[in-house]
Amino acid sequence: MATQKQRRKFSAEFKAKVATDALQERSTLSELSKRYDVHPNLIVQWKKTLIDNGVRLFKEPQPQRDERDKLIESLK
Repeated sequence: MATQKQRRKFSAEFKAKVATDALQERSTLSELSKRYDVHPNLIVQWKKTLIDNGVRLFKEPQPQRDERDKLIESLK
């Protein structure tokens, strides 16, 4: 009977560290994969996620339209 292999779970901090290292391009994908014991495809995926979502960190939150309208009305 074959044994089931448990999937490894990685913390957000670990993913961010690996993705940041990948963005710096000081090491090849293969080197990063060996260093962190992670498949190269995961590194590419985490790097893409970091790039795609990084912009949101620097955007100021926009108040909801209803909240803004209520605030304007109350100030009048």
